[in-house]
Amino acid sequence: MAFISDRLARIKPSPTIAMTTRAAELRAEGRDIIGLSAGEPDFDTPEHVRDAAKAAIDAGHTRYTAVDGTPSLKRAIADKFARENGLDYAPSQITVGTGGKQILFNALMATLDEGDEVIVPAPYWVSYPDMVLLAGGTPVVVECGIDVGFRLTPEALEAAITPRTKWLILNSPSNPSGAGYDRAQMQALCDVLLRHPQVWVLADDIYEHLVFDGFEFCTPAQVEPRLKDRVLTMNGVSKSYAMTGWRIGYGAAPEPLIKAMAKLQSQSTSNPCSVSQYAAEAALTGPQDYIRDSRAVFQRRRDLVVAGLNECPGLECPVPQGAFYVYPSMAGLIGATSAGGTLIRDDETFANALLDEEGVAVVFGAAFGLSPHFRISYATGDDVLRDAVARIRRFCEGCNRP
Repeated sequence: MAFISDRLARIKPSPTIAMTTRAAELRAEGRDIIGLSAGEPDFDTPEHVRDAAKAAIDAGHTRYTAVDGTPSLKRAIADKFARENGLDYAPSQITVGTGGKQILFNALMATLDEGDEVIVPAPYWVSYPDMVLLAGGTPVVVECGIDVGFRLTPEALEAAITPRTKWLILNSPSNPSGAGYDRAQMQALCDVLLRHPQVWVLADDIYEHLVFDGFEFCTPAQVEPRLKDRVLTMNGVSKSYAMTGWRIGYGAAPEPLIKAMAKLQSQSTSNPCSVSQYAAEAALTGPQDYIRDSRAVFQRRRDLVVAGLNECPGLECPVPQGAFYVYPSMAGLIGATSAGGTLIRDDETFANALLDEEGVAVVFGAAFGLSPHFRISYATGDDVLRDAVARIRRFCEGCNRP
């Protein structure tokens, strides 16, 4: 339509939401559908967090708050950064938004001018490039394939930086691959960034606590203190505490950036939900048993899914270090014909055929900027995952490969 802005025309709807919606529509038609497309823990929010929200309502904490977070929540976030990451931030260096997504969006909108470049390692979370485009910037996608463990190498980072580079977005552990950077790998990237003082780092740490096999999480400002003055460290309560619907994310950065982001937020959403802020404070300051217990469950599910997928003809599934996703390659099935007669040309036709023929919803790799792969979220019950893996194996075994 003519009155829709050119800015909006630059972006596309989220493919993960599109696949989740299609699966829901088929389920409503009576189909037996297993949805593995949504990145959302299947556990209840911890009881003490829910109790804190109820208490906040009963205490009348249902009015406007400071634009980018209550003072007490900001103090709790500052304490979290000090306790868990060895990072010293004042409350004035912290912002709270309506989910981690708003923190990312605010930062890019507040800093990007037309033509500014943002390095986005692929596979990437689907929203990164579109946020950059919406803010008037140019996403510079750097493919990080299975051969390098889905991680950005120092050489690739160096090659991608130009005089117009303003940000590097770094997500560890990653959505969609689950790949994490250990301290040595992170330091190697930081060494490159030290040589390019115009480049800021947007560290998306939302899966910080979902790490396996003794993997030790680290974040850029922690690994290289000389970079701290040009790092935005973003996190939230969604994944760590099963609070996706509460919509609370937060970030820490130099005060001028935080003030700019607050200015933008004051003219968009204003403050995050007051009740959710009190719940988030309880999550950060209360018992942390949930994190330990959920991590053990997710590691068991990861092992179940990885083992099952690696038994499927044509698939190769690396073992991720964290998050709750796997990102298998389906290169061995390109050119095959499914039992239902679909020619599998790429990962998108694979995902659609898998949904149509076996009722399993996954997200195709092109949505994340790296093919031929697909993403599975294993944030669902063990029995459901076993059924899903069995269906995927049946689909793969039924393909007539060239």
